[in-house]
Amino acid sequence: MFKNLLCLFLILLISQTTSISQEVQEPSSQEEIQAGLTGGVPMGRWKEGLMFEGVRPMPWLKSAANWFPGTEEIQPDEIRVTFMGSAPMIRPGQMNTSIFVELGNGDNFVFDIGEGSVANYVASRVALNQIKHVFITHLHVDHFGALPYLWMFGTWAGGWHEPLTIHGPSGRTPEYGTKTMVEGMKMMLGWHRDAFSVFPVGKGHDIKVNEFDFRDNGGVVYEKNGVKIIHWQRSHAKDGASGYKLEWNGMSVVWTGDGRPNELDLKYAKGADLYITELQPELLEINSGVQGVPPFLGRYTVDTHHTPGYAAGYLANQIQPRMFMTTHMNFDPFLNEEVVAEVRHHWKGPYHFGAPDGIVVNMTKDLVWVREGILPDYPNSRAPQFNFDNGQLVVPHPPTSREEIQEAFVRDHEIDPAKYYPKEYYPELLESWPVNKDLVVPVEALPENLRQSMGADWRLKQKNQALIEENEKLKKENEKLKNGK
Repeated sequence: MFKNLLCLFLILLISQTTSISQEVQEPSSQEEIQAGLTGGVPMGRWKEGLMFEGVRPMPWLKSAANWFPGTEEIQPDEIRVTFMGSAPMIRPGQMNTSIFVELGNGDNFVFDIGEGSVANYVASRVALNQIKHVFITHLHVDHFGALPYLWMFGTWAGGWHEPLTIHGPSGRTPEYGTKTMVEGMKMMLGWHRDAFSVFPVGKGHDIKVNEFDFRDNGGVVYEKNGVKIIHWQRSHAKDGASGYKLEWNGMSVVWTGDGRPNELDLKYAKGADLYITELQPELLEINSGVQGVPPFLGRYTVDTHHTPGYAAGYLANQIQPRMFMTTHMNFDPFLNEEVVAEVRHHWKGPYHFGAPDGIVVNMTKDLVWVREGILPDYPNSRAPQFNFDNGQLVVPHPPTSREEIQEAFVRDHEIDPAKYYPKEYYPELLESWPVNKDLVVPVEALPENLRQSMGADWRLKQKNQALIEENEKLKKENEKLKNGK
């Protein structure tokens, strides 16, 4: 009885408290509101610590602290860069080097595609058939090792309508160029390609190569949809290493790949909005104890192939980017502070590590912000993304069949499925492709879940493109009014 009375008393007390808190009170004066909102503001504005002008979160970010894949739509005037691989020595948490550059106009570009990095693309909700342009800085395997997987499984996962294009430098002689590497990859994947030809292929296996002359410094590699990408030589012990600069919407991103600091970087990267280079700290003897590499081997490697931490800061100070980032470096507690100290010897501006994997940069003309991406350990692949401009999904007929590429003998020795399927569950086995020509499905005939999941990228691109066109229209109208005055 006492417990029941006590509970009743507490309920009445809470209800009264709630009703009191909901009463409408007299508003504070404008002076009081202003004092509450801006009290303690230094120098009449909120700018604290060592933060830099223009380095702060955008209002549309779901979280200022972290990026969660699949939760944020890229804005029409925005560039988003995700570090999908950040180390030369592959290990859990740091795959080999790769970055993913997404633009507000719907275009995306991969710069280097090191071993293991595909796992982070999957974790970041990037459908493999979304990737159509890969720019390789040089042919060390930690910069292109995931290319075979991307090509084969990107085709299998819906990459039927547009071939993958590989952009990369020539070599001093043809056998050391990007074309020869791709031809070798085709040979290596001969069995795989033929085996996967029992699935839809379309244009997916028609890989393209855009090999440019590595000596053509400042040459244009790519120019389309307002995007321009140029290249220049880098000193990386052997001819055929390059850096890239992407320009779009009045902004630029520089990706150097590997190499020694040189004056060509200063010339072509000058004034970049986002400047990303590799870095090796001056901890060769300590690293030898940690990694088991003799100090002289580390010293020789850095001095012939790489950018020391002090040099990275020097380059940044000459280039003066809005944001400077370093990658292709181990992310370890014992060296991180040393890296910052070496960079800060010359560079006092905005600086972040492009490591570990999953670091994300959002950039507009006015703002830039860097966050840690929260990548799941066991993600599932995103649905393949298709362009539905023509109002239909076309699934190409497979080029071959099991009967054409496999002897009947081994199929005849397959165990009868009736022996392992339960009687109450026996699926209708699909042992041959269900149609004898291309399968053409009107978009409205697709199940709702497929129409939504496979058209998400297409819908976002349409929406952003409409906003871009509207902004351009407003600009022109404003110009007319201005000139009319």
